[in-house]
Amino acid sequence: MATPISTIPQIRDALQATFRSGVTRPIAWRQHQLYQLARLAQNERELICDALQKDLGKPKTEVLMAEVGCIIETAMKSAEQLPVWAKTEYPEVADWQKPWKPTVYKAPRGTVLIFSPWNYPMLLIFQPLIGAIAAGCTAVLKPSELAPAFSQLLDEIMPKYFDPNVYRVVNGAVPETSKLLELQWDYILYTGNDKVARIVARAAAKHLTPLTLDLGGKSPVIIDSAYDIDLAAKRILWGKATPDARDKQDELIKAFQKHYDSFFPNGALDSPFFGGIVSDMHHKRLISLLSRTKGEVVLKGRSDAARRRLEPTIVKNVAEGDSLLEEELFGPVLPIVPVDSLKQAVDFVNARPRPVVLYVFSDNENVKQQVVSETQSGGIVFNDTYQQLAVHELPFGGVGESGYGYQVMKYTYDTFTQLRSSIDMPREAEPYLAIRYPPHSEEAVRALTAVVHTPIPSSRL
Repeated sequence: MATPISTIPQIRDALQATFRSGVTRPIAWRQHQLYQLARLAQNERELICDALQKDLGKPKTEVLMAEVGCIIETAMKSAEQLPVWAKTEYPEVADWQKPWKPTVYKAPRGTVLIFSPWNYPMLLIFQPLIGAIAAGCTAVLKPSELAPAFSQLLDEIMPKYFDPNVYRVVNGAVPETSKLLELQWDYILYTGNDKVARIVARAAAKHLTPLTLDLGGKSPVIIDSAYDIDLAAKRILWGKATPDARDKQDELIKAFQKHYDSFFPNGALDSPFFGGIVSDMHHKRLISLLSRTKGEVVLKGRSDAARRRLEPTIVKNVAEGDSLLEEELFGPVLPIVPVDSLKQAVDFVNARPRPVVLYVFSDNENVKQQVVSETQSGGIVFNDTYQQLAVHELPFGGVGESGYGYQVMKYTYDTFTQLRSSIDMPREAEPYLAIRYPPHSEEAVRALTAVVHTPIPSSRL
């Protein structure tokens, strides 16, 4: 059920009032909220699994591992580490400035707005919320309307664990989102596609609101022909990434077929270990893209439109301008783009919007270094797919059209935290400050401008 539009400004105002009351400031209070989120994930896991099965056909094991378990772990670790993150800092300064007590306070940004997409509905709404809670912010959560069962469940279970005047769910589609974006927020974090991101960015600009955009996009895979093709195929098929194969295209396809048969002995169409497509519209979109490809379909997955199911489909010899390269696929379709050299693979990557992640399968350190130095991406992963997300100490974020800003653990905390600089000038410093007041003697001018005449070391290339 959509949130009544007339109540949205009232919700924002209530959260702002809560923030200004100071209730979210104490570290112990924030830690309790983080543990409450872990309890929510743990206690409501069966309902969450059921909702994501209805919305996406997600296998229960995948939900428990990649969403529920991840949130429990991240929330608990954040609560444990929060006292260190939030500790006031005293930077090292010159001796003559030390009496000024230079200080950096960690201040919450205020009342924030978090948008999440449909592909990982729980993970991508709660991961930002963990950072907002840790930072001491109040937050409105706007889940995707394309995951209606989870969105409704979220609205029902959040008040069981949290004060609705601190954290609140707003459900709905374009009208509700538009109303949210009319309002002023202290920070916006949006995860989704680049088209909506531009709308969000324009709305934020009206209020000079800072924001993070997590936009994903196509994440290519470069496969070195010298790498273990069988292992690469297994890991890519699990991660459903898009490979650029250096030679050995047919060997890669055979390996894909082998591991597909191993993962899904009876096919994926009815497998409880394989998810579905989020909506009829997205299912039709994928079928349309496949119908227009000029590549060769070498593993044709079966389709069931009524149940929004589509088995993994592999297409080789995909060339520039192909339908499968038009947009982020969000489906089990693997286009293979053959290349003749590493340079050609690098050029292919660089000719497109910079990806949130670039995957490279190679044991050659020179190949790895060349890709690192000659490409740009939010992150780069060698010899696996998606597993970087298990390392919570690494920042996750895009670059260019894949977004900007960082998330995960302390990086999400930092996103919702303002670094508030301070000095406290003692009265006893006045004799040393007298030189700054006019009128200035020649001696005072020389002292005040001495740095201008600092010798600069010679350098050359």
